[in-house]
Order: sequence, then C-alpha cells, then structure tokens
Amino acid sequence: MNPIIEKTIQFVKETLAGAEAGHDWFHIERVYKTALTINAQEKGDELIIALAALLHDIADPKFNNGDEEIGPRIAGDFLKSINVDSTIIEHVKQIIINLSYKASLGTVTFHSKELDIVQDADRLDAIGAIGIARAFTYGGYKNRVLYDPEIKPNLNMSKEEYKNSTGPTVNHFYEKLLLLKDLMKTPSGKNIAQQRHNFMQEYLDQFYAEWDGIK
Repeated sequence: MNPIIEKTIQFVKETLAGAEAGHDWFHIERVYKTALTINAQEKGDELIIALAALLHDIADPKFNNGDEEIGPRIAGDFLKSINVDSTIIEHVKQIIINLSYKASLGTVTFHSKELDIVQDADRLDAIGAIGIARAFTYGGYKNRVLYDPEIKPNLNMSKEEYKNSTGPTVNHFYEKLLLLKDLMKTPSGKNIAQQRHNFMQEYLDQFYAEWDGIK
C-alpha cells in the first residue's frame, strides 16, 4: 500500500475514535472501498480519490457546530504534514468542500471526475440496508422520533432548513435518501444505487404495514 494512504488511514482511525456510529471509521472505510470500486470503471486519479474518500468526514460540520471550514482545513494541514503535493491537497480539499448533500443545495462551482466518484461512493453509503441503519442511528443520536404521521416531509428545503431539520427519521427518506438514486454522477454509481433504492422502498412498505398493524 502507498505509504501516504497508510499514514492517512492511521490518522483517520485515530481522529474518529469514538465518533457517532454512522460517521465513524467504518463509514469512511466503506466509502473508500466503494470509491475504489467505482474508479476501477471510471479511471480517475486514484490517489486523489483515496485521500478524499478517507478524509471527507474528518470533521463533519454536523458534529462541529455547523463549521464547514474545519474539515477541509484539518485535511489540508494533515496532508501538508506528510508532504503531499500542493495541487493534490487543493483538489482533495475542494472535494471535501463540495461533497455533501447540503452543499449541493447551494451553489457548486467546482467539478471533477474525482469529486463525482467520491460523492457517489459517499451517497451510496446513505442508501440501502446500511443507509437505513445509519439514518436511524443518527436519528437516535439526535433523539428524533421514528415517524409521526402528522409531520409531513419538507420536500423543498433550503440549505439552512436542511441543516436545522429536526423532523422524524422516516421523513429523511423522502427529504434526501430516496432522491439520491437520481443524483448519482457515474454509471457505476447509478447501477449500485438502483438496487439499494429498491430495497429502501421495500423497507418503507414493510414499515408502514407494521405501523398500521397489518402485518
């Protein structure tokens, strides 16, 4: 393994020790592996993709008082400390800045194949069986109700409304998770997303049937 990748993995594991279970090292590892799987078909710059995938949640704004600058800064400082080329560092920082779903609700001015690949990998971890588990884990972390039929999903949220949402976890499926399939950028990401999307729809059908005491 590339020594730069080895050092980055160790840094991320140490930094995220004790992190919320949906945004811990195992999330990072899944995104990293999925990004490499996608890149096997898409042929982007593997080092940039690997570093961005490993560092994309090094300081998630959700757990840092909404600070959207701390993550790219920590990532950049770390990569500089291990003598990574400045052009690579800047590309990785731009991917981290523009990666999240809420970033897509604002104005995005940076684009690259590597961003598309890492973004697809990160979004894939938000859907399917693991995506469902992560949604309810985070909902529990924030003490949100599972579902309330009286509270309808907000389907036209601004970036600020999304950041400050306190709605039931099931609403999050309609406000984000079920939308991700159509936001995938790469052919590989789209193929994987379709199956995971179908699984979420089946899950919701079962959820409502159980909620209503039907089966």
